[in-house]
Amino acid sequence: MPTIEGKQARVWIDAYVKKAGTLEGVTKAVRALVKKTVKGGEEYVNPWKIPSFDSNGPLCCFMVGKEHVTFAFMRGAALPDPEKLLEGTGKGVRHVKLQSVAEVKRPGVKKLIAEAAKLNRKDPPSGMMVGMEKRKAKARNR
Repeated sequence: MPTIEGKQARVWIDAYVKKAGTLEGVTKAVRALVKKTVKGGEEYVNPWKIPSFDSNGPLCCFMVGKEHVTFAFMRGAALPDPEKLLEGTGKGVRHVKLQSVAEVKRPGVKKLIAEAAKLNRKDPPSGMMVGMEKRKAKARNR
């Protein structure tokens, strides 16, 4: 189990979610949807203290803002997005801004998660994310 600040990642993320105030329900819904959609995925906290998910490589993450939760996909630029939910212009990362549990429950959000996991299975990301080697070493030594 990945750790941060001496705590299991799950425990650290639980505390992060509790601090989300009015967006706590949105963060809980995002976590539950990713866990349900990506069987065998791993929840961890990246080096920038952002709750993240891994499935054959970095998959997605979420950050709590003042008015919405930013749900980002590491390889979002490569994902099909027929509902035009994704925002951003970066080389790879794209995000969806979620303000309510109803927005998390849109079919397009689940489809993006499933497509991201499918892309990572078919073509695992090359290159190394910061902190990835340490996390993999800890997992091997469990």
